[in-house]
Amino acid sequence: MRIASPWHHKAKLTVQGQARTMDYLRSTLAPNGGYIWIHTASLGEFEQGRPLIEKIREIHPEAKILLSFFSPSGYEVRKDYDKVDAVCYMPMDTPRHVKDFLNVVKPKMAIFVKYEFWGNFLSELKHRNVPTYIISSIFRKSQSFFKPWGGMFRKMLHCFTHLYVQDEESKHLLHSIGIDNVTVCGDTRLDRVLQIKAQAKDFPAIAAMTAGDKPTLVMGSSWQPDEDILLPYFNSHPEMKLIIAPHEFDENRLASMMTHIKRPVARYTQLESIDPASLDCMIIDCFGILSSLYHYGDIAYVGGGFGSGIHNVPEAAVYGIPVIFGPHHEKFREAMELKECGGSFAISNAEQCHAILDKLLSDHNALKKAGIAASNYITNHTGATNRIYHDLFS
Repeated sequence: MRIASPWHHKAKLTVQGQARTMDYLRSTLAPNGGYIWIHTASLGEFEQGRPLIEKIREIHPEAKILLSFFSPSGYEVRKDYDKVDAVCYMPMDTPRHVKDFLNVVKPKMAIFVKYEFWGNFLSELKHRNVPTYIISSIFRKSQSFFKPWGGMFRKMLHCFTHLYVQDEESKHLLHSIGIDNVTVCGDTRLDRVLQIKAQAKDFPAIAAMTAGDKPTLVMGSSWQPDEDILLPYFNSHPEMKLIIAPHEFDENRLASMMTHIKRPVARYTQLESIDPASLDCMIIDCFGILSSLYHYGDIAYVGGGFGSGIHNVPEAAVYGIPVIFGPHHEKFREAMELKECGGSFAISNAEQCHAILDKLLSDHNALKKAGIAASNYITNHTGATNRIYHDLFS
């Protein structure tokens, strides 16, 4: 990471942030420690851990909570998060860094979210008899824990006081390697999307654009391959409207997108002299509002499925609209289960996507049925936060 940092922006931020961690903690934390330490890799894992953090803060306002991130994608966005006492980068997982960190924090409890397995941290926490948990975790047979050569990784799992997993398959896999301190609780992220829906913001310009009888597709966290599939369809279907929230954007990317859209379109931050009602498409060129935008949609398309993996499907499904995504979704339990219950649709190419859109846009009953299935799935799979909280703090 240090070698890459002069050329890689995220690596540079991580290295610089880790270098400041210990001085920040020494000047910020109470000398007697006693912190509930919650660690998340990045912003997505933070959203999974957030319901539990806020539950602890609500019921125990006196609790001291430290939140750490590995990735700048999480830290830079949530470094001022006001439900915890301190936010920092997690130091590198070396014996010296681990001991320095724990000597200052003096945690009374450590909670890791989903996929965080750091051998030196876990070993030292166990050595110090600090209760250590992982929540919303999910395991697959392909992981190193379950390979003949995975002894070092299995040793990490024995350091946890208890593991709270998303599904029965994870529990079964852990049992097969002698890990039985496991409870199936589901995914706390589904509790979070219900919170987000309840706190959704209104956007008058987008409401004006989507008013009327034309159904709206919200394309969230999209990448170029997603747009290459959706934009030609949108251009040839005047009966629909489109909101695009790209996962990443710069001026060149936005300019290119504008040229490929052949219907009235504008960027969200450049509406000063434009009547939103005259538009058929809005490009969201700012961060932080996507989770509220699905409220204006009749169908959602969640991007990333033609790359390393889809983004937040429940964030869209909670609004009771069907969700479409690309082929790389097998690692996402909620996407698989939504597909099984009829609340979502997976596509591998443009033809499949266009066929699904043709069906949903032409058949109101099919659209409504898929939306109800999506909503019911979210409702029926919430409650993990309360189960974990009561187990840990009651």
